[in-house]
Amino acid sequence: MKSNVYRINNIKLPIDHDFEDIKSKIAKMVNIKSSDIKNIEIVKQSIDARKKHQMIYFIYNIDFEVDNVLNNPNISLAPKKEYILPKHGDIPLNSRPLIIGTGPAGLFAGLILAEAGFEPIILERGKNVEDRKKDVNNFWNNGILNTESNVQFGEGGAGTFSDGKLNTLIKDKNNRIKKMLEEFVEAGAPEEILYINKPHIGTDKLEIAVKNIRKKIERLGGNIYFNSKVTDFIIENNKIKGVIVNDSDKIYSDIVILAIGHSARDTFKKLFEKGVKITQKPFSIGVRIEHLKETIDKSQYGKFYNHPKLKAADYKLSHRAKNGRAVYTFCMCPGGYVVASASEENMVVTNGMSEFSRDNINSNSAILVSVSPEDFPSNHPLSGIEFQRIYERKAFEISKNYFAPVQLFGDFLKNKKSTKFGNILPTYKPGTIFSDLNTIFPEYIISSLKEGIIAMGEKLKGFSDYDAVLTGVETRSSSPIRIERNENYESVNTKGLYPIGEGAGYAGGITSSAVDGIRIAESIISKYKKGW
Repeated sequence: MKSNVYRINNIKLPIDHDFEDIKSKIAKMVNIKSSDIKNIEIVKQSIDARKKHQMIYFIYNIDFEVDNVLNNPNISLAPKKEYILPKHGDIPLNSRPLIIGTGPAGLFAGLILAEAGFEPIILERGKNVEDRKKDVNNFWNNGILNTESNVQFGEGGAGTFSDGKLNTLIKDKNNRIKKMLEEFVEAGAPEEILYINKPHIGTDKLEIAVKNIRKKIERLGGNIYFNSKVTDFIIENNKIKGVIVNDSDKIYSDIVILAIGHSARDTFKKLFEKGVKITQKPFSIGVRIEHLKETIDKSQYGKFYNHPKLKAADYKLSHRAKNGRAVYTFCMCPGGYVVASASEENMVVTNGMSEFSRDNINSNSAILVSVSPEDFPSNHPLSGIEFQRIYERKAFEISKNYFAPVQLFGDFLKNKKSTKFGNILPTYKPGTIFSDLNTIFPEYIISSLKEGIIAMGEKLKGFSDYDAVLTGVETRSSSPIRIERNENYESVNTKGLYPIGEGAGYAGGITSSAVDGIRIAESIISKYKKGW
C-alpha cells in the first residue's frame, strides 16, 4: 500500500514535551491512533514565549506519514520541495566562468555552476579558512592586521566570523533556501538549521562547512585559488574579457561574477575607474551594545530562562527617532563576542560573532542608525566609503593600536567618559579604551542612539541599563554602493559582468547572498551551454 505524507501546522506543546507528545497531539488533531503514524519530519520549530511567566510553548509544523487516506480540515498533502537545476541554454560558452570572492554569494554561485558542469574558476584574495583563522587570531590577540586575510577577506567571506545567522525575509518559491540549507548540512552544519525558526550555524561550524563546500566544488570540476586578488579588469567595447590577478596574471573569460563583499573598497575603486556603473546606497552605522546573556535570557524567557531546552535568547528591536532616523538592532549574537573586523590599516571596525553553542557570558548586537547619500561628504559614487572611513579613523585615533573605544550607556547619556566597568565586561579583542562616544559621531547619530536605546529598554527589560557596554564603531552593516545591474543580472554597461551579493548591493546576510548567487548561476545556465 502506498503511504501518504501530510502537513499539519501550529502544533502547540508546553516546554517539557517529548517526541511521543508530538505524535499524540497529531493523532488527536487528526482523529487517528498514534500507532498509525509511521514517520514524522519537523518542517518548522519556533518558540512562543509571550506567556513567559506562566508557560513557554514550542510550535511545530510537521510532515507525517500514514498508510491510509485522510480527510481532515487540519491537514493538507505535504508539498514536494525539491531544488531543480535549470536546463542548459543554447549559446556555447567558450570559457570557464570566473567568480571573484568566496563569500556565500560566490560559493553558492560556484556550487550551482559546478553541479551544472560549468567548472567555474573562483578567485579569493584572502587565504583558506584554516590559514585565515590564524591571521584573525593574530589580529585579535596581538593587534597585528593582515589587510588581505582578516574578518572581511578570506574563505567564506565576512560571514565566516559571525554568528552564521540564516534567517531572512526574502521569499523563496524556487526552493533555493532549501538547497542552501541542505548543502550546509551536508557540509557539516547542524541538521536543526533545516527546521528551526531562526537558524544559525555558529562560526565554529561555519568554518567546517565552507571548507567542505569548497571541496565539493573541486570534486565537481571547479577550481578555487586563494591569495588571488583581482587587481584589474580587462574590458573591451563595454564587454568583460577577463581579469588581472595580483597585478600580473591574466585570466580570460566571457563571464565574470562579482561576489566581492561589502569591504572590497579597492575593487570598488578599480571598477569605477574602468567605467562600471556604480551608485550610492543608503546603509547604517552605530555601535555594538553588550549585556550579560543572563539579563537577556531572563527578559525573554522569564522564570524559564535556564531551562535546558532553551538556547540563549535573541531579540530584534527597532525605533523611529524624532529626527526621522531608523534605529534598530542588527546581527544580534546571543552568548557571543564583539570582534575586531578592520580590513584597512589604522581603522577600528566592530562586528559580532557567536559559536554554535552561544554559551559566552555576554550577548551583543549592533545598534544602528540609518544614513543616506545626503549624509555623505559628496555626490561621488564612492563617497559612502569615505563616510565609513571618517568614523573608523576617529575610533582608531583614540588609541592608535586597534583598541576599540568603549563607554557605559549611562555615561554615554551624560556625555561623560567612563572610568570603570559595572557587571558587564567587554569581549572585544585586542582590547578596549574608555572614551566618550559622543565625540566620534555627528549629533544626529548620537541623539538617535540615545533615544533608540532608551525606547528599546522599555520593550526589553535591562536593555538600557546604566552598565550596558557600548563599543564603537559599527560601520559595515551593508555595502555603501550598488553596482547597477539589469533584469538579466548583468552590469548595465559591461556585458558579461555579473555583480551579486551583499557587496554589490543586492543582499543583506548569508541567506540572501547565497540565494542571489544561486539565482545568477541559474540565469547563466539557462542562457549558455558548455562550449569547451
